[in-house]
Amino acid sequence: MANGARSTGMLYERFVGPLLASDGGADAEQLSQLTLTALGQASLRRSWPLVSGSLAGLAAELQRPDPRLEQTLFGCRFSNPVGLAAGFDKNAVAAGIWHCFGFGFAELGTVTWHAQVGNPKPRLFRLAAERAALNRMGFNNTGAQEVKRTLERQHLPPPGQRPAVLGINLGKSKITSLDLAPDDYASSLELLAPLADYAVINVSSPNTPGLRDLQEEVLLRRLVERLRRLTACPPLLVKIAPDLEDDAIDAIARMAYEEGLAGVIAVNTSINRFGLENRPIAQTGGTLATEAGGLSGAPLRGRALEVLRRLRATAGPALPLIGVGGIDSPQSAWERITAGASVVQLYTGWIYQGPVLVPQILEGFSRQLDSHGLAHIGEAVGSGLPWRD
Repeated sequence: MANGARSTGMLYERFVGPLLASDGGADAEQLSQLTLTALGQASLRRSWPLVSGSLAGLAAELQRPDPRLEQTLFGCRFSNPVGLAAGFDKNAVAAGIWHCFGFGFAELGTVTWHAQVGNPKPRLFRLAAERAALNRMGFNNTGAQEVKRTLERQHLPPPGQRPAVLGINLGKSKITSLDLAPDDYASSLELLAPLADYAVINVSSPNTPGLRDLQEEVLLRRLVERLRRLTACPPLLVKIAPDLEDDAIDAIARMAYEEGLAGVIAVNTSINRFGLENRPIAQTGGTLATEAGGLSGAPLRGRALEVLRRLRATAGPALPLIGVGGIDSPQSAWERITAGASVVQLYTGWIYQGPVLVPQILEGFSRQLDSHGLAHIGEAVGSGLPWRD
């Protein structure tokens, strides 16, 4: 690990680590908002000398350029296979600087057509001992029209010319019925398509009533066909839940291939509690069994891997897959690549481990290519090759 990344890691461990070490203390959502406010200001002012200098220093610490890790997937050039998952930068305020954290891509949103406040607070809970989180945010966001203005204010390079690929994750507005969902998604996509390198159809969040019904093959096919009819539609991916039965996973894989989707993202958060049903939630006095919301982080890792392997077995190597859920180390990221993911995404693991997780994973990938005698990360995808210490 480079000295700079070590210094960033030590700062994060010293000042942020104690805030994440227990379930109580600083409110998880408030911490995220404070961080995003600062990052949003930095993105808006990234051309200012002081800000640009600081961001350049951050990039020097956290980026790990390696041509062997570069890929072109669905027309997008990824500088490396590690991305920021949707759900953190919900309103796209920091879209201009995610590459400075070492990410090869970032997924913004989830964005809905109508602005919405989301579910009642508290709605984001740390499970520190398990390196996990429970959230029932409910697609809180400023709405597609305001997100468009937010992106335009940042004066980003056009799609295809950015240092990090930017995807936009789209969800259904809570007030929109399932019957009208295709038009709701289409309104957002039509508005935001010119700003997106790719777009994601999010039909798998457990925190919008009825949303997961759209994963049913007939409804999902209808939704995809509606979006594909839009002019200048960017590459479209679908994000699925870890709680689907195997036959439903197989159906989505076949549908994605038949409809020409660019890829599948596996997985979203889970309503399964993975044996943690009696785990108390400090802020509410309830338990995981009684509290609504999606579980993310380390407990999800095994199921996320199973779903990814199922998709790969059904769809084969032609359909790009993005692996997400419980990735918190170079080893768990490599496992996802060798199971069939072309790229991976981080969220909960990145929060707990800090910014150093990205360069740690990238360095780990480069070492594994050396160890296995591979010329390119693409050779590792779906290979089943083990991690070598």
